[in-house]
Amino acid sequence: MSSVQALVKYSRLILVWGILLALLTGVASLVWPKQYSATSQVLLISRAGSGIDPYTQARSAGQIGNNLSEVMKTTDFYNKVFVSESATFDKSLWQNLTDRIQRKRWQKNVQASMVYNTSLMSIAAFSNTPIDAVALNQAVVDTVVGHGWEYIGGDVTLKVVNTPLASRFPVRPNIILNVILGFALGILLSGLWVAKYKQHTLFN
Repeated sequence: MSSVQALVKYSRLILVWGILLALLTGVASLVWPKQYSATSQVLLISRAGSGIDPYTQARSAGQIGNNLSEVMKTTDFYNKVFVSESATFDKSLWQNLTDRIQRKRWQKNVQASMVYNTSLMSIAAFSNTPIDAVALNQAVVDTVVGHGWEYIGGDVTLKVVNTPLASRFPVRPNIILNVILGFALGILLSGLWVAKYKQHTLFN
């Protein structure tokens, strides 16, 4: 018989496996370490000549901001954050790490991106508590404003327009998303198994 017939016959079994895997991923998400986020925004003000229109200035600032967001992933920027006067975050989380793990963790927990069609850079930092997430974000922002010129030159002024604000609830792991993905994966895997192995025993 066809795979479609097998899927129809065993649809309840497929649904059960989807629900089971959704529950497993939900429980696992509750056990995984929780992380909060803190977000802030920095405005990039281009010091272009008087003959440059505002749209061109914004595009120029956007490109500079994209370059700066990539620089923020580097070890040099990481080191500057750690020696910042405002670096009051929990540094023990970053100690005794190999260079590879440190760089990977930094790029995961400190992220920056430009708001589309604007000169605003959004900065997000993640940590185990809201207070530490704010402290980490503040150190990053201070480093961007204080040392950004080293990476982008002196033609752009950096100004904090939104100070770090912590999330009310943990943002990692995303329990709802994990449950949905678990359900979809359970449906997919059980459906493939039924289609491959059960179609030959249909109606037997």
